[in-house]
Amino acid sequence: MKLLEPGRIGKMALKNRVFMAPMGTTTEEDGSFHDRSIRYLEERAIGGFGLIITGANQVSTDYEQKACNILGSVRSVQQLNWLARRIHANDAKLCVQLTVGLGRMQLPFAAEVAPLAASEVESYWFPGLMCKPLSVEQIQDLVVKMGAGAAAAKAAGADAVEVHGYGGYLLDQFCSTLWNTRTDEYGGDLRARMKFGLDCVTAMREAVGPDFPILYKFTPYHGVPGGRELEEGLEMARILEEAGVDALHVDMGCYEAWYKAIPTVYQHAPSQAWLAAEVRKVVSIPVLAVGKLNDPNIAERVLQEGKADFIGLAHGALTEPHWVNKVQRGEAYDIVPCIGCNECLFAGFKGGHYQCAVNPQCYAEDFFPVTPATAPKRALVLGGGPGGMEFAITAAERGVEVELWEKGARLGGTLWAAGGPSFKSDVADYATYLTNKTFRSHVTVRTMKDGTAEEILAGGWDKVVLATGAHHAMPPIPGIDGPKVVTAGDLLTGRAEHGARVVIIGAGLVGCETAAMCAQRADSVTVIETLPKILMSVEHCRNNELALAQLLEDSQIAFITDARVTDLGEEAVTYLKDGQTTSIEADTYVIAAGYTPNDGLYEQLAGRVDVSVIGDAVKPDSILKAVHQGFHLARSL
Repeated sequence: MKLLEPGRIGKMALKNRVFMAPMGTTTEEDGSFHDRSIRYLEERAIGGFGLIITGANQVSTDYEQKACNILGSVRSVQQLNWLARRIHANDAKLCVQLTVGLGRMQLPFAAEVAPLAASEVESYWFPGLMCKPLSVEQIQDLVVKMGAGAAAAKAAGADAVEVHGYGGYLLDQFCSTLWNTRTDEYGGDLRARMKFGLDCVTAMREAVGPDFPILYKFTPYHGVPGGRELEEGLEMARILEEAGVDALHVDMGCYEAWYKAIPTVYQHAPSQAWLAAEVRKVVSIPVLAVGKLNDPNIAERVLQEGKADFIGLAHGALTEPHWVNKVQRGEAYDIVPCIGCNECLFAGFKGGHYQCAVNPQCYAEDFFPVTPATAPKRALVLGGGPGGMEFAITAAERGVEVELWEKGARLGGTLWAAGGPSFKSDVADYATYLTNKTFRSHVTVRTMKDGTAEEILAGGWDKVVLATGAHHAMPPIPGIDGPKVVTAGDLLTGRAEHGARVVIIGAGLVGCETAAMCAQRADSVTVIETLPKILMSVEHCRNNELALAQLLEDSQIAFITDARVTDLGEEAVTYLKDGQTTSIEADTYVIAAGYTPNDGLYEQLAGRVDVSVIGDAVKPDSILKAVHQGFHLARSL
């Protein structure tokens, strides 16, 4: 298996071909690695990753405010040394990513203060605010500090450094004509635009010597109008090899198409291996690939087909820190799959600690231990959705005797609807994983089994958990009981079919995803929404938002907002908008107007048995909420 074969980057020997890709973490106040971040990275080294690449470390805050880790203070070097020792203790290597900054992507010191960037271009986060170009003296100062940063990383015990030169951040802005309009030595042709990055490589090489590996993460293809095209990206690869970098870490996209850089549930796997393969054709140094390589079969195929020399997991390393060890032990079936929700990224952008929807212990490795139960207990779970299964698995791991009743024929609950479309197979994979894990966890499962309060009370349970989910809210529209009416859930799970002309009532996340699925086969799909905009009730990460917007645009769906459906007739749907009544003929009317909790049993049981409600039975919400509620309830029994 090539995944487990030893590899080499320059003089650095690696025990396998799998690395943890760089992602930002929370820091100490001065930008040093937080003990929590160190522990989190250590867990992935324990889990078998051969190489850990840190998130970006700023080498200076003279021109930008703190955005990530900062390398420069005595404390930062001490913490980095502690991280290196922890990584090395688990037979893994550490690569420290260094950055000159974010440029137009930064959050400026104040809303009216122009960020410094390659040229006078618009700030991404503050449209209308124009950036100021970095002076030649400022550029040269940053080059010197990149050399100093590399020397500090080496002195702290790191095994390699990586240049943060990708994704529309500052170095990449200099390299692209989309953001670089300079007429001095740092603008013009490709080599001139690359001068800043190449000078950084030279300074770093002088600082660390000839045998210390320098990786360069770059973006050979942006995938946006005016951005870098592949031909120029391949020429960049040749120039970077010529400059003496030891490996190329290939990335794709930028913030304007952020889902291409950080993929979502809507992208197919693998998402970027094709690009790594193109780069590998034109260089002789190792090429590192990322992008939805969480399935070991896909990751192995990328290596076997020669598309890359190493494969990296980012969010897949969050969901499953022991990915490599499980592959090595022949336990790939037990790998927790990433569902592409980007709740991890979203948490960070909201200013909180990072978290993972399907791994409640991510970034909390020592905070939420699962310990044996202190006394024999029996627990009953009603509902086999994500929350119910997570509770059952965790409680059984603690030694609790668990029985799970599911009123349907299979476990999974609304995960099967959420993972129903072909473009959301990641969620279906998670449903399969959780189902199989439940059956492997010494949980007594009874399907096609509902429960009454009397039956539950007669069981003498120490704990009862209502994970009974939610059902479609059916708005009081004339004709709602008609033969053409189906729910989105029934369509998404294949329990109902749709005709050539589809009208969907509700433009929330479920309605929009259902519309995109129907558009794959229907002649026309129209979505009617009462609110002024579609997806107004949805909170998700920017890259998921952009990916879904692109999917909806490609699907050629008609959206009618600020409209109220007044009748579901035999031939047409009638709605009222701006005081005018309009009818649309359709074959299928789909209800996607929200959900109502299935919480009826609680009042019958409260006060008579120890009972808790979790997941959508509390309030229809996310997979994260259901899974975390189930986990923490089981952990606290």
